[in-house]
Amino acid sequence: MNFLPLIEAKREGHSLEPAQINAFIADYTAGEIPDYQVAAFLMAVYFRGLSTTETKALTLAMRDSGDVLRFPKDPRPLVDKHSTGGVGDKVSLPLAPLLACLGFRVPMISGRGLGITGGTLDKLDSIPGFRSLPPTERIVDIVQTVGCVICGQTARMVPADKALYALRDATATVPSIPLIVASILSKKLAESLEALVLTVMCGVAAFMPTLEKARELARALVALANEAGVVTRALLTNMHTPIGRSAGNWLEVKESVQCLEGRGPDDLRELVLACAAHLLVQTGKAKTPDAALKQAADCLASGKPLEKWNEMIVAQGADLAAFHRKLPLDHTAPVVMELKAPASGFVSRCDARIIGEAVRDLGGGRFTKESSINYDVGVDAIVKPGEAIQAGGVLARIHAADQAQAEAASALLEKAFDITEPPPAAQPLIAEVM
Repeated sequence: MNFLPLIEAKREGHSLEPAQINAFIADYTAGEIPDYQVAAFLMAVYFRGLSTTETKALTLAMRDSGDVLRFPKDPRPLVDKHSTGGVGDKVSLPLAPLLACLGFRVPMISGRGLGITGGTLDKLDSIPGFRSLPPTERIVDIVQTVGCVICGQTARMVPADKALYALRDATATVPSIPLIVASILSKKLAESLEALVLTVMCGVAAFMPTLEKARELARALVALANEAGVVTRALLTNMHTPIGRSAGNWLEVKESVQCLEGRGPDDLRELVLACAAHLLVQTGKAKTPDAALKQAADCLASGKPLEKWNEMIVAQGADLAAFHRKLPLDHTAPVVMELKAPASGFVSRCDARIIGEAVRDLGGGRFTKESSINYDVGVDAIVKPGEAIQAGGVLARIHAADQAQAEAASALLEKAFDITEPPPAAQPLIAEVM
């Protein structure tokens, strides 16, 4: 196709027809449109936006650019959860096996981290032997037999999104709500879902820093997903402070297992149960939110989701004996350093962005997509806002590859915490539900 008229039309603020968008995605995926033209188009979209009709057409065209998961008929609804990303966000790990035990099938296609945003696949790759990229047929098989899988998209799943995201990242056009919506939902619609719950993070470490921008993104995601036939809700969630008390790949896996054992952090447990409860209501498996929350909490307390977690990771190649030998270790990084409180009082700020930057700088995150990951580094034992601390008490522990990195992280993390005499006002973890 001659792509130039579409660039010109979007540059001038005109709407494109679905057929034009379909042809664009088909030809770009086939390598028939050069990146420099698509980069110009993405910048035009960044400034001019897309209509609801255009965004839907782009999303469906991206979904159909590769394989769509097909499942046999089954009374268990197909559901998933997606997060817009943050620091310490490990909700997916305990949630998937919990949902499987609640009678769902969960084909959870996840991604890797970039910058300070942690990636679910990076966390799972810290498990000995775990394989995060099974072929399409194996994804379906694991979902049908185990009930849940957490894996990456195959090379044949939504290839248009992979190509477009790499170009968006290189052209500073990532923060475009229509492009974000198309990227997220093209992958979720490729899972053939019946229901979806979204956690749209807002705060200093979130992609959407303000509640207003988070609302805008949540509205767009929920409206299009529902229009596409997937019953969807979004939870607007606080990302001023990390979720849980750890940030770093292996440290977050350990904390996820603690949640499955019934002894994880309160905020992690709250989000896991909230996501499960909403999906129970959305699929008609529970009549009221309160009944759904009790059903989810009872299931988590039963211990069955922990057994399901073990079953899932073994199905994806994990060496369970090696995993259980590693799990009780206090640390796997060579150096552990404590960050001490300079004064007594109450923690009034625990800045998730600074903590995320520290984890990235330690080697637990990526500066570029090609960066290698150190799975053992990170920060744990994080004291959260509202908690009392004595002078000299531990605000957090740093897990580092060497002493110099630990000291650099400590100097940075000192800026993440404020200690005040009166306790701060409590902030809700879930600000709104859409």
